[in-house]
Amino acid sequence: MKKTNAMRLLDAAGVKYEEFEYDASLGISGVDVAHTLNEDERMVFKTLVTETNKGEHFVFIVPVAMELDLKKAAKAAGAKKMDMLKQKDLLPLTGYVHGGCSPIGMKTKLGTFIDASAMDKEYIYVSGGKIGLQIKISPEDLIKLTDGAAIDIVKTAVLQ
Repeated sequence: MKKTNAMRLLDAAGVKYEEFEYDASLGISGVDVAHTLNEDERMVFKTLVTETNKGEHFVFIVPVAMELDLKKAAKAAGAKKMDMLKQKDLLPLTGYVHGGCSPIGMKTKLGTFIDASAMDKEYIYVSGGKIGLQIKISPEDLIKLTDGAAIDIVKTAVLQ
């Protein structure tokens, strides 16, 4: 397998990880990726890039079955308003495409937040830097590599 930028950075930092490939031609969702890996969907995380009302960019890493709470995200980043980055702007900013955006090795170092639910896990999966590739890594190593912070950033389900 050809190493991605994320994998090269992990290797250079001496961080232990495992990579897992899956058939990306299926066009599967993050939840489907978890099932393909035979993992609980709470173990597989997606990388979301946002933009504030002032044009600042931030990365949020959340479980694939959960939704980023943009109000919590804005508060964590110290912004008044936050929106998802337009898909066309993802590659120029990060060097990654939609569906293959890794929180590790972006072209531009961005403020990074990981959902607090990751911190009670021995490992999680994040994109390895291309569609069809996941990296299994400890949340602590991910925080160190991204200079990230763990915080509650997902929407809470409202029981009716």
